[in-house]
Amino acid sequence: MTQVIEPEVSRMDLLRFATAGSVDDGKSTLIGRLLYDTKALFTDQLEAVQAVSAARGDEYTNLALLTDGLRAEREQGITIDVAYRYFATPRRKFIIADTPGHIQYTRNMVTGASTADLALILVDARKGLVEQSRRHAFLCSLLRVPHLVLCVNKMDLVDWSQEVFERIADEFCLFAAKLDVPDLSVIPISALHGDNIAERSANMPWYQGPSLLHHLEHLHIASDRNLVDVRFPVQYVIRPQSTVVRDFRGYAGQVAGGVLKPGDEVMVLPSGFTTRITSISTADGEVEEAFPPMSVTIRLADELDVSRGDMICRPHNAPAVAQDIEAMVCWMDETRPLRVGGKYAIKHTTRSARAAIRELHYRLDVNSLHRDEGATELALNEIGRIRLRTTVPLLCDEYRRNRTTGGFIIIDEQTNRTVGAAMILEAS
Repeated sequence: MTQVIEPEVSRMDLLRFATAGSVDDGKSTLIGRLLYDTKALFTDQLEAVQAVSAARGDEYTNLALLTDGLRAEREQGITIDVAYRYFATPRRKFIIADTPGHIQYTRNMVTGASTADLALILVDARKGLVEQSRRHAFLCSLLRVPHLVLCVNKMDLVDWSQEVFERIADEFCLFAAKLDVPDLSVIPISALHGDNIAERSANMPWYQGPSLLHHLEHLHIASDRNLVDVRFPVQYVIRPQSTVVRDFRGYAGQVAGGVLKPGDEVMVLPSGFTTRITSISTADGEVEEAFPPMSVTIRLADELDVSRGDMICRPHNAPAVAQDIEAMVCWMDETRPLRVGGKYAIKHTTRSARAAIRELHYRLDVNSLHRDEGATELALNEIGRIRLRTTVPLLCDEYRRNRTTGGFIIIDEQTNRTVGAAMILEAS
């Protein structure tokens, strides 16, 4: 059972999605079923999973083993780390992030969902909404994931009950109304048996919506990215030292927003000088326009001082140039909490800086949405609003406006570990 990807697949758009939900709701099984039903497995992969399932005494092929690769994950039957899987159909390419459900691995879930276009929130039909279901829905809204799909799983264990499905759907929609969720769909499924995964299920004739795979293939995501505000963080200056190529100076990076075309007038920050684009090229040659998330090399008409960390934008539509930042942060360090006065390194787009935490406004209870304004620190997996000051200005937008230029990571300078993920609320 091998997958053959036609040349046309390389030109199709890419959908990134993450799974979320409580423990044992079937996230890994769902992904395994998607890979199996779309024939994205090699024969030896399937045989290995069948062998391990038999050795464990399972009465069926445990497709969750396809993503639960750590030994501890297989022993406990849980997901600990984020597992990424790739597959493609004739209509679209996909990257899946299988994220953990346990509360102590909230940081891993945030990592997987931070770049997702869509989040699949799974709910066990027998249990209904639980604390982790609400927690992950809130985190997805906080991370501005544009599309949510609630999958009511294990419908086979409640006799395919329409009443159970509608009760869970109504409860979740009521909770989602309190959050910033622009697009929500609800699908009843059985990941173990494949009902409503790749094909509509005959066991639930009362459900008139699409299968999960049909929804993923036809979801419109082109308008989710910011195509108005031009943002091009310079990652690398290409200056070949050869006798064949002379006088070439290109600026390489990934387009974070807007549409760039040759001839456009642009401004380089932080210098503020303006010039025009002479050409845009990719690994396949020159192109007539560039848009997110394309990786391109831009050539400019004038010889300007442009280096890594600079930003190319429109002269009259520039990001904020700020050192005082208000942000929501998810703390990821299990050894030392975030405290006021702490000094860290930060990485924002292609720019690095140092920063000091000036104020902790509140710690947020993601279950009740209560703000604890008396909090003095943020421990592992806790979320709060902070104010920090950077040593050099950041060229940034609000996170709700642009997820790329509105987010940054916090790094412990002593250990070089990523200890926090932050979303910019205000910059001045």
